[in-house]
Amino acid sequence: LGGGQLGRYALMAAATMGYRTVVVDPDPSAPAGTVASEHLVTPYDDPTSLRRLVSDCDVVTVEFENPPAAALDELSVGTVVAPSPDAVRIAQDRILEKRFLVENGFPVGPYAELVSGAGSPAVEMRPDPVFEGSAVVKATRLGYDGKGQRRVDGVAEVHAAHADLGGVPCVVEQLLDLQTELSVLVARTVDARAETWVVAENRHVDGVLDLSVVPADVAPQLTDRASGLGMAIADALGFVGVLAIELFVVDGELLVNELAPRPHNSGHWTLDASVTSQFEQQIRAVCGLGLGDTAMTAPAIAMVNLLGDRWSAGEPDWDVVLDEPHAKLHLYGKHEARPGRKMGHLTVVSDVTSAAAATALHLRDRLTP
Repeated sequence: LGGGQLGRYALMAAATMGYRTVVVDPDPSAPAGTVASEHLVTPYDDPTSLRRLVSDCDVVTVEFENPPAAALDELSVGTVVAPSPDAVRIAQDRILEKRFLVENGFPVGPYAELVSGAGSPAVEMRPDPVFEGSAVVKATRLGYDGKGQRRVDGVAEVHAAHADLGGVPCVVEQLLDLQTELSVLVARTVDARAETWVVAENRHVDGVLDLSVVPADVAPQLTDRASGLGMAIADALGFVGVLAIELFVVDGELLVNELAPRPHNSGHWTLDASVTSQFEQQIRAVCGLGLGDTAMTAPAIAMVNLLGDRWSAGEPDWDVVLDEPHAKLHLYGKHEARPGRKMGHLTVVSDVTSAAAATALHLRDRLTP
């Protein structure tokens, strides 16, 4: 379910391994549709398409966190669904996700649940610190890449932000003094075999991932704790597939920001600098195969996103990237370039992350029509 670029790469890996594949996505130009054996251009919960998946597919998986959970429940009655509907249901709802993390003892930052009270919104703190200073109000569902979020300064502005977001259920997260942001990818099979990749360090701009470098430039004990935390979360979820965990580093400690129940933008580097990419591993995990080696094939790598803004004056001159022997260009086959839309990415390998990042950013800056 889902036909974006994450599905595109996963289905390319599946085709290499000899699988036939079906994509369900209502967009006739969905990137994954061009590499699938068949593309069903219907809503994700279309009854005919769901019956078709049950009859034809040995396993159904997802490439984004927002397919209708009820559709996954229906599919799971007749075929294997991985990750499970319950795991996806938790990861697609910020309130359920926060509650899951807190109830299982995983560290999160101060936050509140914003729900409609009798005549006016009411804020309930979970856990129960004193809520101070700036915060971010986030819609519990369908928010990604900075969408569905509002920055507020103090509790007085929370209700206005809630109304601006349509009065939908929200979480209010206290703005933290971040040292950096990390992400860890965990691949796990139904019989609890699991592997992680080297931890990535990430930079976001306007809520959208801008730069990832691997290995993360933090103390080894911190990346060890991040990997252990990721494995523990995957076990608690009973997760099957590739799970991404975004982490904040605050005062030298790790806090879980959010979960993504599928391959992740910050794991694109695995296509060019890992023995096994996150996409091949996704296919291996959900199909019950042995997991591949996750070792790096280069000392360091950096990835930068290419957003639709770069197309504002026409198609960029890709020779800038293609003439660099240590760079790889990835374009997703999307027909319409819109500001903020992820159209592709580029990676650069080097001996150290600082050099890889500098080259990747320089190449992107030179992209002009």
